[in-house]
Amino acid sequence: MKIDFICSSLVGGGAERVLVNLANHLETKGYNLSIITFNPGDDYEISKNISRIRLHEGKPKNHKLRSANNLIKYYKEKNNRPDIVISFITETNLISILVSRLYSLKIICSEHITFLQKGNYITKFTRNFIYRFANIITVLTSFDKPFYEGKGCKVVVMPNPCTFIPLKNNTINRKNVILAIGNLNRYHHKGFDNLIELAAPILKSNKDWSLKIVGGGEKGLEVLSKLVAAYNVNDQIIFTGFRNDINKVMQESSVFILPSRFEGLPMVLLEAMSQGMACIAYDCKTGPADIIVHQENGLLINDQDMKDMQVGLTQLLSDEKLRRNLSVKAINSLNKYSIENVGRLWEDLFKSLQPLK
Repeated sequence: MKIDFICSSLVGGGAERVLVNLANHLETKGYNLSIITFNPGDDYEISKNISRIRLHEGKPKNHKLRSANNLIKYYKEKNNRPDIVISFITETNLISILVSRLYSLKIICSEHITFLQKGNYITKFTRNFIYRFANIITVLTSFDKPFYEGKGCKVVVMPNPCTFIPLKNNTINRKNVILAIGNLNRYHHKGFDNLIELAAPILKSNKDWSLKIVGGGEKGLEVLSKLVAAYNVNDQIIFTGFRNDINKVMQESSVFILPSRFEGLPMVLLEAMSQGMACIAYDCKTGPADIIVHQENGLLINDQDMKDMQVGLTQLLSDEKLRRNLSVKAINSLNKYSIENVGRLWEDLFKSLQPLK
């Protein structure tokens, strides 16, 4: 079976990491795979057996029209057409659906944010009027399913796979580091502005601890650096920039914090748990409550309750035994998110789109 994955680029991001991880897994199952992008960027390692198609050049100047035009030209050649198209992220999904319908290709569109994140007019248009023309829309949690069904879509809940192999030897000597990860330019979405405010007094009371924020984004870095300076915690809050060795960073750190205002299914939380971190997250919509059982495999904090988050974070910093217990149970709770289990769910979708023999 020939399958094309389509995404805007492979620049660092959660959805992009899921795409590459899934493609690499499916390649081992014997699928003929290609990854198509419309913009430069290759931050992830792809199997040498997966074709890499870069539709980055050409006209017109408008990016979306150019991307659509390039994909139309590419699929005009019948030998390039797959059995199934899998498209990631809303605006790319719009282009992929229109071109797939033109050539009568079967298409699965993958949403990686909750519908509560309104987006621009293109996002709204795609969700309200275009998604119904896809064969299947995948969403990350059951919370989003009724919304898209109400738009006339066939919807399947498809969780993100955890991209890291869970630790087997969880006896690592960790540093006193609180870790947060995300694109800094999306600091409002990721809650990094609130994180700095709530963490500042805790760090000042715990001089042997630091907060490390991993992620790229120059505009966001400028805004957040000013906040760090305003709260006078420059020596305890570290911006590392983008890192492609996240699992190593996680294994060196003790506490992972997810302060997001909203999520889809936060893959970074799954990854942190797989690497044995003690995790604390806001119960934002959507995702953390699907993953964390409070006081069992992590701490789940009332959504955007900064005082409650400060209490929970202080508790984690002061109680090594609690961190250890949460760490062990976090690793043991992730079987449903393994790439093998999620890969089987995707293969079931492929089978559902094939004609009966």
